[in-house]
Amino acid sequence: MTFLDMLRGAEQRNASLLCVGLDPDPARFPAALRGDASRIHDFCAAIVDATADLAIAFKPQIAYFAAHRAEDQLERLISHIRRAAPHVPVILDAKRGDIGSTAEQYAIEAFERYGADAVTLSPFMGFDSVEPYLRREGKGAFLLCRTSNPGGDDLQNQSLASVNGQPRLYEHIAQLAQGPWNRNGQLGLVVGATYPSELERVRALAPSVPLLIPGVGAQGGDAQATVRAAWRGDAAQTTGPVVVSSSRAILYASSGDDFATAARQEAMRTRDVLHAARAV
Repeated sequence: MTFLDMLRGAEQRNASLLCVGLDPDPARFPAALRGDASRIHDFCAAIVDATADLAIAFKPQIAYFAAHRAEDQLERLISHIRRAAPHVPVILDAKRGDIGSTAEQYAIEAFERYGADAVTLSPFMGFDSVEPYLRREGKGAFLLCRTSNPGGDDLQNQSLASVNGQPRLYEHIAQLAQGPWNRNGQLGLVVGATYPSELERVRALAPSVPLLIPGVGAQGGDAQATVRAAWRGDAAQTTGPVVVSSSRAILYASSGDDFATAARQEAMRTRDVLHAARAV
């Protein structure tokens, strides 16, 4: 089964566009766990168990594990996801970007060590920095395209004078992902929810690729505007899946012992808002 098949299957089975981001910060854990980095796995596993039937994907952010020397906990967590929610794909949010043999090592890390189904990448160094990930049959890679941070304008929104039509950089990346770089249908794009008009532009340029959309929730992206910009109802399923990520709003919905229950309630609320927006 390919990564794209997994996404479509989870979308249908869980009636969901919601990706649950796993960005564990021990300083924000509930009181019984607070400040204890050795409990990162336990915290995240509880979130997974509470939301396994609500998610189209889980997205662990590797920096939140590596900063606390918790890579082994990340391995255990992804193994736990396989047992608790085998139908829900795992997107490793690593934003790697290097060439040649180094990219090959990063691909081994993402797909063999951690067992992720997809990984986020920076396309800044060109196709040869992306290609090693695409050698893994059935795996996926999401290229940073139009990110939700304000500083994204510094590069992503600049016009390329040497490219026909002088597209903005993010538009050029979208066209590459839709076309020549996407040799086996393995590529997706990362587009922030905080720029709905540009999200709509990316969807127009790259109609068949999956879109990973962070920025809903704590970052202030509007869930309904996001879905309206990216969703295209399509019985033939030729439009790429929409994967809307929310992390902190779900993880830290409560600072008490009921954190997992509160996370489920927030995840359910967000999923339902996203689902309803498809009909608007």
